[in-house]
Amino acid sequence: MAPRATWKGQLRLSLVSIPVELYSATRSGAKVSFRQIHAPSGKRVRYEKTVPGIGPVDRDEIVKGYEVGDDDYILLDPDEVDEIKLESKKTLEIVQFVGNCEIPPLYFDKPYYLVPADELAQDAYRVVRDALRAAEKVGLGQLTMRGKEYLVAIRPCGDGLLLETLHYAEDIREAEPMFSQIEDETPDDDLLDVATSLIDRKTAPFDASAFSDSYEAALRDLIEAKRKDKKTKRVSTAGDSGKEGENVVDLMAALKESLKKAEGGKKKTKKKAS
Repeated sequence: MAPRATWKGQLRLSLVSIPVELYSATRSGAKVSFRQIHAPSGKRVRYEKTVPGIGPVDRDEIVKGYEVGDDDYILLDPDEVDEIKLESKKTLEIVQFVGNCEIPPLYFDKPYYLVPADELAQDAYRVVRDALRAAEKVGLGQLTMRGKEYLVAIRPCGDGLLLETLHYAEDIREAEPMFSQIEDETPDDDLLDVATSLIDRKTAPFDASAFSDSYEAALRDLIEAKRKDKKTKRVSTAGDSGKEGENVVDLMAALKESLKKAEGGKKKTKKKAS
């Protein structure tokens, strides 16, 4: 089954707009997952929303509560929250560039493949990809989808572009409190040499296929053995309750015009400084 695009729109670099599509780079269904079954009856366990002293409640009676103190909440109606959700914009604009290694790894969240929507978009797409690679830069922008705004980084990846969502600064926990108890002492030189030599001997190019999840493999073996075993207890729970526009901007003309605007902005800034 062909993967489904998470988002479709335009990747914009100044005056150049490229029709693109976004696909998740990871597979959520690759891991073994389970359902909870009530052993005596063989039926699936369902979860009901309940209130102490009242019992099950209807979904339309539930509102969101934000805790402002111990057991003290401000109540928000779901409609109030929905009203401020952002509409999924159809444009992702690259607003800044940073060096390949400038973003700390802990900021990276989830990877996506950013691909051209059609053949007409491929020329401009390749220019952006190769320009980023030659400059050794990463493009930054903000993408709106599913009602939220994401900070994203765009970098070359093989023949295409990889888009990675980033955590915002306020999402990152300060490291200093975690490491404050580590004494600031210089390691023994001999021990440091041994550790460095060990690192050198075990250094090799990264190859993710060289590693595997042994627990996942053992779990699949167990399930397969149970499936083949006729004595395995079984139950049946049956009966339980288009592409965005065309890139009509001439690529070379747009890039030249963008460059003129950028140079004009620099000249104005210099005059003001003078």
